[in-house]
Amino acid sequence: MMKSSPDSPNVIVLPPVLYAAGLAVGLLLHWVAPRRIFSSDAGYWIGGVFLAAGVVVAIWGRREMEKAGTNVKPTQPTTALVATGPFRFSRNPLYVALTSIYLGVAMLANALWVLALLAPIVMVMHFGVIRREERYLDAKFGDGYRGYRSRVRRYL
Repeated sequence: MMKSSPDSPNVIVLPPVLYAAGLAVGLLLHWVAPRRIFSSDAGYWIGGVFLAAGVVVAIWGRREMEKAGTNVKPTQPTTALVATGPFRFSRNPLYVALTSIYLGVAMLANALWVLALLAPIVMVMHFGVIRREERYLDAKFGDGYRGYRSRVRRYL
């Protein structure tokens, strides 16, 4: 378990660390036993779009959180619910952005191993980060969070 504030969701891993570790393992496996996703260069265009979209959403979401005066790191207390910017469309736009960036890198590298590791990463995110954050936000913000949760999807 990672060190966190008593007023936090006690996530099991920082999301960027999880995605970076998956990427590193996937690229190492690709180096040892290369397996391609695409037989053509189509992956470069698709990967570039996923990567760019993820970066844009990540920057936008982070700015909205900072504007609201709340912490971005899940090991620190949440001080405000954010329902503006990309949070109008997804309750977890920063995590959707990380997934999009990861997909983009997998496609740009044309590395099937990287892509294959996305499933366990998403499972850890769902159960070890997002579900914990949801319980925390429900306990901290009550009806305000429940209303937001009823209006906005978890992912997309």
